[in-house]
Amino acid sequence: MYFAALLARTEDGWEASDTELDDVETLSDLTDLAQEASVDEDTVLVYIEQEDAWFGILRVDGEEDPRIYVSDASAAARSSYGEILLTDELLGREPGAEDEIAALEELVDLDGTEDGEPDGTAGSATSSPTTTDRTTTRDADTDSDPDSPSDSDSVPAGPIGELGILADFGVSEKDLLTLRTDALTEIADALGAAEVLEAVR
Repeated sequence: MYFAALLARTEDGWEASDTELDDVETLSDLTDLAQEASVDEDTVLVYIEQEDAWFGILRVDGEEDPRIYVSDASAAARSSYGEILLTDELLGREPGAEDEIAALEELVDLDGTEDGEPDGTAGSATSSPTTTDRTTTRDADTDSDPDSPSDSDSVPAGPIGELGILADFGVSEKDLLTLRTDALTEIADALGAAEVLEAVR
């Protein structure tokens, strides 16, 4: 079960609203959603939570690049909403790494069916082990952990992102790391936004 809320800072304090993510497919979509709610380019926080699994915070300050914190990257990676927050930059990957790996895998598959390979000739004794070795290696890599991405794309367990994302609002790095279930309530308390949040929950 997911819950998402948006907190926008104004001259009179914080305004809260629950947020539908049905039309959100990318980080840009989520950032646009936050910027549309911004008052005079002030801070907007988008909070996303999957019950008892993970929570994430997206912070947008005007036109600045969004700042992100995710409480458990490996859990979030199994969620479509979590994947939105887990950018290549956040995970320390080269942009487009997944596309490059998919392209390389396709080339390997094509290489295994090239025309002109020896077929039933004397040279087949030499070529067959090579083909078999290549296939076996590929299968072994797949079988080692079929449900996990390759090492270069692995997602770490535990928190990831900017620990100081709420430090200027009184939520220290240590405080953020200790938040678990119902983290939004404690964040709202620290912001002085508990009452406005309760009105939309």
